[in-house]
Amino acid sequence: MIPSVLPTYSRAPLSFVKGEGSWLIEEDGRRFLDLGAGIAVNALGHANPALVSALTEQAGKLWHTSNLYQIPQQQALADKLVALSFADTVFFTNSGTESCELAVKMARKYFYEKGQPDRVEIITFSGSFHGRSSAGIAAAGSEKMTKGFGPLLPGFVHLDFGDHDALTAAITDTTAAILIEPVQGEGGIRPVPDQCLKGLRDLCDEHGILLIMDEVQCGVGRTGKLFAHEWSGITPDIMMVAKGIGGGFPLGAVLATEDAASGMTAGTHGSTYGGNPLGCAVGNAVIDIIGEPAFLAEVNRKGGLVRQKLEGLVASHPDVFESVRGSGLMLGLKCKATNSDVVAAGYKHEVITVPAADNVIRLLPPLTITDEEITEAVRRLDKAAGSLETA
Repeated sequence: MIPSVLPTYSRAPLSFVKGEGSWLIEEDGRRFLDLGAGIAVNALGHANPALVSALTEQAGKLWHTSNLYQIPQQQALADKLVALSFADTVFFTNSGTESCELAVKMARKYFYEKGQPDRVEIITFSGSFHGRSSAGIAAAGSEKMTKGFGPLLPGFVHLDFGDHDALTAAITDTTAAILIEPVQGEGGIRPVPDQCLKGLRDLCDEHGILLIMDEVQCGVGRTGKLFAHEWSGITPDIMMVAKGIGGGFPLGAVLATEDAASGMTAGTHGSTYGGNPLGCAVGNAVIDIIGEPAFLAEVNRKGGLVRQKLEGLVASHPDVFESVRGSGLMLGLKCKATNSDVVAAGYKHEVITVPAADNVIRLLPPLTITDEEITEAVRRLDKAAGSLETA
């Protein structure tokens, strides 16, 4: 008999009832150090006072009106994002996958309005993850996500990650855009080198096509810059964000240049909930904190501390771990042991990590994690690894 909740998740046997900063508290009272942050969502930790205040204050005033009317909180957040990024304009969504849908539509509409309706193809890369909508799974193209869901949305060209020759050869008169994550998350914390991002920007400029960045997981301070592409010194034409921008409240956005967004006029896209007063009140509080240079500097410092301690962990458990990868507080441990076993061992020692492809576990803690919590987290990971070695 099918359960009342559709069984599409393989859930851990944990039921959390409360969160405090970097900690999650189980029904039975156990306290877990959270190095997953809801898959990079709780950027400012659990029950952050500033976010709680912003949400409850707004909840006492107005929840929803729809986008038929002006939404002051939405305007304020859009203004902040434009001021802090490459973008000239912002559309608000409720999730990363909705942001993907709009990014695809925006790129295709751009060329349609330019009198090039055949320019519809979007180049993507192996190991990518762009959500689980029809466009998202078609963009990623992996059998794991697409099997059984055909016919797939056409117009995506899939290339091997890092194959520069194939990329150059794949650009044709029907290419509209290149879509890439500056750091692959689900794909196993695989950063795209700065010189490669610069090369992508040059390639797009040379061929007159758009560069779309998926920063749903790596954006909003996760790598130590507000957006990960900033490390390379280049800018995209269109960017998808979500996860951390709401600090735990469902919120996403598409940021774009005026030129890239020029085809999106009244009636070409919409959302009932997108940019609602509740979500944008929280988003404003998030950006006010994470957008501060001093906050981002702390993310960088703590990222270095975590990485140093993880290198020591790898050296201490060469049969369990192979290497550390990533940047800021978006880090991965490449495992020799099966990554799901490492995650499960972590549960037993009350530390939470997130599995990814390429036999990696992800460490995506709240950006507010303290030095003491970092030390304790690595101590628990050390115990978890030790339990695997003696099993």
